[in-house]
Amino acid sequence: MATNIALVLKGYPRLSETFIAQEIRQLELRGKQITLVSLRHPTDKSTHPIHDEIEADVIYLPEYLHDEPLRVLKGWLHSRKQPGYRQMIRQWWRDFRRDMSRNRIRRLGQAFVLSRELPEGTEQLYAHFLHTPASVTRYTAGMTQLPWSASAHAKDIWTSEQWDLSEKLTELQWLATCTGANYEYLQSLAAEPDKVNLVYHGLDFSRFDTPESLAYSEANGEQPEQPVKLISVGRAVPKKGYDDLITALATLPKELNWQFTHIGGGSILEELQQQAAEAGIADRIIWRGALPQKEVLDEYRKADLFVLPSKIIGDGDRDGLPNVLMEAQSQGLCCLSTSISGIPELIDDQQTGVLVEQKQPSQLAQALELLIRQPELRQQYGHAGFVKVREKFDVARGIDQLIDLFE
Repeated sequence: MATNIALVLKGYPRLSETFIAQEIRQLELRGKQITLVSLRHPTDKSTHPIHDEIEADVIYLPEYLHDEPLRVLKGWLHSRKQPGYRQMIRQWWRDFRRDMSRNRIRRLGQAFVLSRELPEGTEQLYAHFLHTPASVTRYTAGMTQLPWSASAHAKDIWTSEQWDLSEKLTELQWLATCTGANYEYLQSLAAEPDKVNLVYHGLDFSRFDTPESLAYSEANGEQPEQPVKLISVGRAVPKKGYDDLITALATLPKELNWQFTHIGGGSILEELQQQAAEAGIADRIIWRGALPQKEVLDEYRKADLFVLPSKIIGDGDRDGLPNVLMEAQSQGLCCLSTSISGIPELIDDQQTGVLVEQKQPSQLAQALELLIRQPELRQQYGHAGFVKVREKFDVARGIDQLIDLFE
């Protein structure tokens, strides 16, 4: 039974990864002693309240090896004395011949540092994301002979080479993943499929508490003074499909009254703003940037419809089961999304929300117009989604499964 756990993740804290922060705190409350190991320093300017509650110490590994050469050297000198050092180095060379990248070298250097700086008494290594965090974890585990496990989510699965995933699945103790699509794919790559476990991350409903009443507006897009309020929360990155959403919004009838609010930062935010301006709808869109959880919750409660047109992009990257959809449903908000990855596991089309095909702005526009014009549908789907998310996606279920796996 592992109590002292080193949890390796790409960056901490991150506003976009509330599901990880939620899991960390829940594991602490179940008696696990967590040390967080971050491959990167934080870049978000604010945090969520849950980050203030997390008690774990954080080790920040050198983000770039040349920035802290002495720390890397000390790590290497220490690692050479570790029982599994030679075997790990042989494995790393096999990996490097297949992936001759600076990234692969950086992960080895970070593993040297981590093997030296692991807190005394660490019993297990646990990585969130199966790509770079799991690589550092794997090399560290190889040197120290500690058991390791991982959680896999979306990009880390679908943009990784199959050989890399298969070898990690062979070496780790167990893996948790958050959608049925992920589960089936990873099982197909594993020599021991039973190592792969389906664990929905769910929501902590004490943080997304029930509104005093599930009040729904009667706005139907006909009154200029009462536009239907659309909202989306997510990073402005290609896989979120916001370019398709802007295209769809621009094709809605001109007399239809709506307002769209986007919450989140991201690499293509300026491109999306330019697209909206060129489409002539910039005056109907509010770009809020990244916000703390409390403010996001307030915005959910002001909105009439949540929209997230996720899609699979060229390199295979995609959403898994976006937490923001569960958050929106927890407030009784009707959700419109796409039928990819784990989204249909949460949203039953035309029962607990509406799903359209990915990369189809015309379908998206039709669904938007329907839901804008028919407030009674928004209420029906919003209430049904509210019931389902609370019955099947409570965080306690997933934490129970993780505790069983650790023990």
